[in-house]
Amino acid sequence: MEELNKPTIAITIGDVNSISPEVIIKALEDPRIIKMMTPVVYGSGKILSYYRKALNIRDFNYFQLKNLEELSDKKLNVLNLWEETVNITMGQSSEEAGKYAFISIKKAVEDALEGKVDAIVTAPINKHNIQSEEFKFAGHTEYLAQQAGVKDSLMLLVDGDLRVGVVTGHIPIKEVSEKITAEKIDSKLDVLEKSLKHDFGIKKPRIAVLGLNPHAGDGGVIGSEEEEMIKPLIERRKENGKLVFGPFPADGFFGNQQYKNFDGVLAMYHDQGLIPFKTLAFSNGVNFTAGLPFVRTSPDHGTAYDLTGKGLADETSMRQALFLAIDIIKNRKEYS
Repeated sequence: MEELNKPTIAITIGDVNSISPEVIIKALEDPRIIKMMTPVVYGSGKILSYYRKALNIRDFNYFQLKNLEELSDKKLNVLNLWEETVNITMGQSSEEAGKYAFISIKKAVEDALEGKVDAIVTAPINKHNIQSEEFKFAGHTEYLAQQAGVKDSLMLLVDGDLRVGVVTGHIPIKEVSEKITAEKIDSKLDVLEKSLKHDFGIKKPRIAVLGLNPHAGDGGVIGSEEEEMIKPLIERRKENGKLVFGPFPADGFFGNQQYKNFDGVLAMYHDQGLIPFKTLAFSNGVNFTAGLPFVRTSPDHGTAYDLTGKGLADETSMRQALFLAIDIIKNRKEYS
């Protein structure tokens, strides 16, 4: 059944030399999409046409427009942001691909902040070739937070009831321990708790916090951060009625499936959270940026240049990112 007032979802084109256009096309072939949302790809119809031919996908049609006023809620839409033909070199990084990936993101964020679209689903970018005077960020998450002007945001990986956030994101491992402070953990817990309530509809969320060190410090034998910083912080939050537990040793926590007892997990750094998450949820996982005024999701994989143009890219995560965006929009409306 088609919904009235379907949400409008902006889909950024990503790196045009990567699997991004392929996973967008394949995800949008799902007939449920058009019944649940009005999708609009921010980029160029020429790029989708190029990949449609390259991948021999015949029944993929879309409506092209130059501004959102022309949007059709009965069709797949492509918002043409440039006229020129982009030089596509499948499977190779190029400065040109980075330039157009950024044009797409910038416009989608502007429209989201103005309330013209209800959510953004971002296709994978190359974090190296997108760097420019306007984009000096480690990835989407940092750019979106800055553009939205939020005090803090959280990279949250989602697959059903498994939700894993990270205190530190895209930074070198040697900087992790100095960047982890009580204030930072506290702030990320605030964002996570609020998101679990507003975005996932959980009234009293149970949150697990992982330790920084092996064996969560082993009582101070393998590092002092747990005893001096993380435990006291958890106790303070418990005294304020929060359902926060830990710190748990990361290996055992995932190994013996303790994560199933919690609504959200806060890991200390990128790989501590993402390796177990991707092991458990690789093709279904979705990256969600909690703490933004608009909804933003993305597939939890990268550009995969080695698969580009071969028809082998798995669109499941992109499709799940679209569905999760819809769920979060509904939950936010119900909460408010």
